[in-house]
Amino acid sequence: MRDILEAVAAGELSPAAAEAELAGYATDDAGRFDAAREHRSGVPEAVYGTGKTTAEICSLVETALETTGRAIATRLTIEDANAVRSALRPAFSGTLSFDERAGVLRAHAEDFERRDLDATVGIVTAGTADGGPAGEAAAIASEMGATVKRIDDVGVAGIHRLFDSLEDLRALDVLIVAAGREGALPTVIAGLVDVPVIALPIASGYGVGGDGEAALFGMLQSCTALTTVNVDAGFVAGAQAGLIARRLHSARNRQN
Repeated sequence: MRDILEAVAAGELSPAAAEAELAGYATDDAGRFDAAREHRSGVPEAVYGTGKTTAEICSLVETALETTGRAIATRLTIEDANAVRSALRPAFSGTLSFDERAGVLRAHAEDFERRDLDATVGIVTAGTADGGPAGEAAAIASEMGATVKRIDDVGVAGIHRLFDSLEDLRALDVLIVAAGREGALPTVIAGLVDVPVIALPIASGYGVGGDGEAALFGMLQSCTALTTVNVDAGFVAGAQAGLIARRLHSARNRQN
């Protein structure tokens, strides 16, 4: 504790960073940022944009960068992302990227070092409409250190496209399979590969069940072995795949 206090007194550590070191979280006007989440659970903390004002998002992103050297913000609009960019300028000298389709912003301080895992997560989509939550899953798995491989538009309406990719799928360590409509693709894939499959139901389709329920129920009732997350829960799917990747990485390192 004394080292932390002395670092603050010397101007080497900000009060927010010191609070994060001591309490595990940092408090700002927008709430409490869980700076110790990744250390505690293996999953990095993210700023969930839905329901927050642009000013609150900017504040929490700045706190994340100050305390952990990284900021992940999900469910952002392009206006939110532009506001964050403006708020960080000109002092911020790291990197910032925004995936508009997925709504995910990622920022890294210059000295931030992402962990690289010896494990690959496959992100599979049935169709282009599944790209938003699938992109969110890809971003989170990547931030946790996994290599991410995308295999897109291989839905069951044209199942020959899937067959063309089967060998690639079988070579991966864990799969996140996103599908809307009746949600059939994860069930089909899980019956063809010996790889853990995480099913990600998407809110797309027509009429009854078209906002994700049909896909969710179909995946929950799958007769193949798979794990299902909630509708559009890309963050959760990516986090679960990232945790599997971490365990695989540790096992492979022990063997070496």
